[in-house]
Amino acid sequence: MKTIGLIGGMSWESSLEYYRLVNERVKERLGGFHSAECVLYSVDFADIERMQDRGDWDAAADRLGRAALALESAGADFALLCTNTMHKVFDAIQGKIRIPLLHIAEVTAREIRARGITRVGLLGTRFTMEQDFYKGKLSSEYGIEVLVPDSAERDAVHAIIYNELCLGQVKPTSREIYGAIIHRLVREGAQGIILGCTEIPLLVSQKDFEIPLFDTTALHARAGADLALSD
Repeated sequence: MKTIGLIGGMSWESSLEYYRLVNERVKERLGGFHSAECVLYSVDFADIERMQDRGDWDAAADRLGRAALALESAGADFALLCTNTMHKVFDAIQGKIRIPLLHIAEVTAREIRARGITRVGLLGTRFTMEQDFYKGKLSSEYGIEVLVPDSAERDAVHAIIYNELCLGQVKPTSREIYGAIIHRLVREGAQGIILGCTEIPLLVSQKDFEIPLFDTTALHARAGADLALSD
């Protein structure tokens, strides 16, 4: 079994899910008392959030690059960056280490294409919904058309992530807001919805909707576990 490196803490609420999911997948595959060989480096999200807010992505890349180097030194064979937003600096982090990073958008795109879907709605932080580092990869490399909420809806989605979900607060009213946004995206032609922030699955899940939801946390963690068990 390969050792998984997890760059977490963004937020630790979703990092808990990563740890649970990779271990559940290994147990599902191997049975018995098996669990994942993994190393977790959890950063202080307050530092990263300040860098995001002021647009200092170089500083964020440096901080997360040092975390990745620590995982490499600890024996990780590959790493997962346990956040969608910070994949904005994916290439800069990858450039600092020899072990591979497993890209969350690529894992998600492969699952979308496997389901025969070519047009999706995307929920995430404002950075993920508005900038091209995520949407561009889906469209240019996988031919997936990406719809995003309108400006007011993006503000609501972003605020709920940072003011509630990252703080461990799950509110029924916010679930209703997300549900209304998802249904509007469906009316615009979305064939599926990407839960493109690792905290969003704490709020909404597939059981609440008929349209396919792509839980990036679960997809990324599962892919990491499967890679760890590959030859």
